[in-house]
Amino acid sequence: MTRYVMVVDLRRCTGCQTCTAACKLANGTPPGVQWRRVLDIESGTYPDVQRTFLPVSCMHCGDPPCLKACPTGATFKYEDGRVGIHYDLCIGCAYCAVACPFQQRFRVMKEEFAYGSEPSPAEARNFDPARMGVSTKCTFCSDRIDLAHRTGRVPGQDPEVTPACVNSCIADALKFGDLNDPDSSVSKLLRESRHFRLHEELGTDPGIYYLYAGEDAQ
Repeated sequence: MTRYVMVVDLRRCTGCQTCTAACKLANGTPPGVQWRRVLDIESGTYPDVQRTFLPVSCMHCGDPPCLKACPTGATFKYEDGRVGIHYDLCIGCAYCAVACPFQQRFRVMKEEFAYGSEPSPAEARNFDPARMGVSTKCTFCSDRIDLAHRTGRVPGQDPEVTPACVNSCIADALKFGDLNDPDSSVSKLLRESRHFRLHEELGTDPGIYYLYAGEDAQ
């Protein structure tokens, strides 16, 4: 069975935030709401200090605690591993936001646009009034994945059906594909490189993997 995941190569990410901008453009999210963002983390002690850029979003967990916390069934899982939200069922209680250990749920109570009362062309095109007053988050660009299912194209290979953040990455640090396909780019990367997932100890089975450098990396 298909399990769509994202692989982030921390050895390549430059912290440019292009993925953040691409996400906002593709989804028309309001000011202050970033379904995808890049954390800037400093580590070490002077003069041996390092910076790590960590892209984060909804982890599309295999065992999502947000789903268990939802009292109405608004949060659900696709058969291919994505975690979605039925906006028409969401009552805006924010139980899912409390349950999410990654702080990747958002609720917007009024229409806001980047440049005042009128939306930009991109905001007008992608703004969804159904997202007012309900829980929202990264969807792995589900409209594109749904298009892939209808047309037979392959997410992670064909740009038209691949998440916008992946297409936009100037450093080629983001990959997307089917974890259960041994020939997919994500499967190959995970076989060849050291990797981790955030808060694996919680047992949520996150769908985003991070590659990092190490002495035994191949």
